[in-house]
Amino acid sequence: MFVGFDYGSANCAIGVIEGGEVRLVPLSGDAKYLSSTLYAMDRELIAEAVLNQLPQAMRPEYARARAAQLSRAQAARRELDLLPNEQAVFVGEQAVEAYLDMPDEGFYVRSPKSFLGATGLRDNQIALFEDIVTLMMMHIKQQAESNFAPTQKITHAVIGRPVNFQGIGGEQSNQQAEAILSLAASRAGFTEVDFLFEPLAAGMDYEASLDENLTVLVVDVGGGTTDCSMVKMGPNHIDNRDRSADFLGHSGQRIGGNDLDIALSMASFMPHLGLGSLMVNQLPVPSKPFWNAVAVNDISAQRDFSTLASKKLIEDLIKDAQKPELIERLLKVQKQQLGYKLVRSAEQSKIALSSTPEVDTPLEYIQGDLNARVSESDFEAAITIPLSKVEALMREALEQAGVMPDRIYVTGGTARSPAIYKRISGLFPEIPIVVGDHFGSVTAGLTRWAQRVFA
Repeated sequence: MFVGFDYGSANCAIGVIEGGEVRLVPLSGDAKYLSSTLYAMDRELIAEAVLNQLPQAMRPEYARARAAQLSRAQAARRELDLLPNEQAVFVGEQAVEAYLDMPDEGFYVRSPKSFLGATGLRDNQIALFEDIVTLMMMHIKQQAESNFAPTQKITHAVIGRPVNFQGIGGEQSNQQAEAILSLAASRAGFTEVDFLFEPLAAGMDYEASLDENLTVLVVDVGGGTTDCSMVKMGPNHIDNRDRSADFLGHSGQRIGGNDLDIALSMASFMPHLGLGSLMVNQLPVPSKPFWNAVAVNDISAQRDFSTLASKKLIEDLIKDAQKPELIERLLKVQKQQLGYKLVRSAEQSKIALSSTPEVDTPLEYIQGDLNARVSESDFEAAITIPLSKVEALMREALEQAGVMPDRIYVTGGTARSPAIYKRISGLFPEIPIVVGDHFGSVTAGLTRWAQRVFA
């Protein structure tokens, strides 16, 4: 059985072909999308969870490779007083709920795909991401298969990937990231895997509706990456097995919804925690600890923020600040590791601003009466730099192609924001814009391609 598999930065989805049409398979109750999150009561327990779900033939080799982690996992179970078979690792909304219940405990990762291909990762960090992605793929595959007869197993998948996983690192980063995805898919039980650029997948779904040949700029603004592709589409192209000649230009960078959430956190929330205030010597409070607090897609920043050195720095700032009561709030964020909560609050504000010009965001987990008012204009100002990068990617794809598009097709969950649509539409006002299914178009395109590759 073949599927299209969108292992996304914000959400994951699986698509199948039924009656000639794409159907997204429920992955959590009736929900067709699963949040790209994982929570473990202890980081070492992730390896144990992978081992317990691996096929028997793979276990000996894996156990040898992860011997140290598995030994530490046993110690962690004893320390946490967990029963031998008690669940200790959670995926999707269960992971979000577990983190919100215990933000200062355990290990929580949001958008692990955003870290893939990062430069400077040590072997143990790569192994950790291999395990995280493996466990998530295992869970998603099991949830998808639960919708079918026991004899129907998902074996073949086309998995989406961004044009570039990271802004730096080039093809070496892309190869590292794709290797992690391939290994995880194999361990999860996929016997054959193919990859397709996500903006091309999104474009293929749009192409299915065309009755004329067009050159289309596909702009996919996702949770972790933005990808742009110039593609020839239409009746003369849709049935070609090899579409390489139709792809005129590509660009991509690790800039997406996560970056917008972080930028909004910095602009609208961090002033309530002391950002922009002054020290007694009239110098501004250093911005680095505020950035490290919310840079949830930066491994080094998160590691730095969690250290005792960071705690001491903030305590020293409190002593020398003109408004120490604000910096006390930052100290609480550091002690209780509330950075993810802040970014999640920013994400909720961003979503609310899609339908209202202003929103009050409660930050009661920092202080009981604390609220941050955020307006649409505040959001636009906060995300100026990320949106400039999206604009640059669009121009890069056009320059590579050497032609102007007949249409601009916009997709991706982050593209729901009116601020983003306004920026894209203002760039080339003379070109018609089509807005696709913000979440499902990539999955649908991957599924259609899987039919061509595997059927």
